Amino acid sequence: VQLVESGGGLVQAGGSLRLSCVASGSMLSINTMGWYRQAPGKQRGLVATISCGGSTNYADSVQGRFTISRDNAKNTVYLQMNSLKPEDTAVYYCNANIAIINYWGEGTLVTVSP
Repeated sequence: VQLVESGGGLVQAGGSLRLSCVASGSMLSINTMGWYRQAPGKQRGLVATISCGGSTNYADSVQGRFTISRDNAKNTVYLQMNSLKPEDTAVYYCNANIAIINYWGEGTLVTVSP
């Protein structure tokens, strides 16, 4: 199973970005999918998750600004990020839980300038 993220880049504070992550390879159905991030010098932490049924969970720091969604037919999860802040700068990693195994993408860098 391979997860490939896209959509990262440089944006000014207040701007928006949309991240995508596609899962490919031989797999059963995907359970929870999510996004995590790691800023320089910090541990990786939760951004948002979404269950196969569409239930969502967000970190307090992004609640109301970020929206996670998924397209089960395309094995794809999205993260719409609005009102971005410099403190959102991090490498964003896609995660997928498949048959109790957690898979990770290689990450995509999001940089928010003041």
